[in-house]
Amino acid sequence: MGMALIVHGGAGKIEERHLEAHREGTRRAAQIGWQILQRGGSALDAVEAAVIAMEDDPAFDAGIGSFLDREGKVSLDASMMDGRTLDAGAVAGVEHIKNPIVLARRVLESEHTFLIGRGAEEFAREHNITLIDNALLRTPEQIELWEKCRAQPPIREGARYVPVQGFGTVGCVAVDRDGNVAAGTSTGGTKFKRPGRVGDSPLIGAGVYADNTRGGASSTGWGESITRVVLAKHAVDALASGCTPREAACAAIEYLARRVGGTGGIIIADARGRVGFAYNTPRMARAYIIEGMADIVAEI
Repeated sequence: MGMALIVHGGAGKIEERHLEAHREGTRRAAQIGWQILQRGGSALDAVEAAVIAMEDDPAFDAGIGSFLDREGKVSLDASMMDGRTLDAGAVAGVEHIKNPIVLARRVLESEHTFLIGRGAEEFAREHNITLIDNALLRTPEQIELWEKCRAQPPIREGARYVPVQGFGTVGCVAVDRDGNVAAGTSTGGTKFKRPGRVGDSPLIGAGVYADNTRGGASSTGWGESITRVVLAKHAVDALASGCTPREAACAAIEYLARRVGGTGGIIIADARGRVGFAYNTPRMARAYIIEGMADIVAEI
């Protein structure tokens, strides 16, 4: 058993000009989380800090710099889970929160598991989390992208509607010195999404799952397909059958593709402090380190 931490910065068609920002952004987030674990901090604290770092980085589709919805607003979702107690916290559709993972952590520590929209923001205010203007979450690059999307013909939606290609959902899984596992996921959702649309990221079992007896996982990709197969829980359950994190991740993504034609990626850390990942998109930004490694590995 040992400490471990792995992060992802989203799975999708990441363009060449964005590669370095994604690589360095995930590396920096992993370093921040790892330093907390090395100081004896909890897995929950490490996950929260790593995700905050990526929410604050406009390279990713989480927090500042997220994709805009059809109305030109940023709408954010996030979730966290504590593998020691199975406590979970999630928020969806928040428009005035700089770091939704912080709010998800507060929900986890409360009597609730999932709060949305105005109610989640009222809860934030009661817990001394500052509400900000939605304009502060929008970047010039995303506003320009929104203008291009708005100029395109409307996309026909159906049961198997595949959203406009995007990337940048962030997540982290950590195992601390005491063997506690935690996981978190945060997103701005799909590019030019319908207002009110929620994908897998804040859904416990789909976008995130953690259980000390097995491990933890964070998903990224086409949310509607990930939700249908409850991807994070599916992957964590595979650990119970003796799979390594790499094997569990590959099996989960293969099932996602075979069963519902889904695309995406997943990161996993097991209770023994091993990590794994898999994806069936062109790229997935990720960084990881486990006890005994000399340095963080950051890849796309």
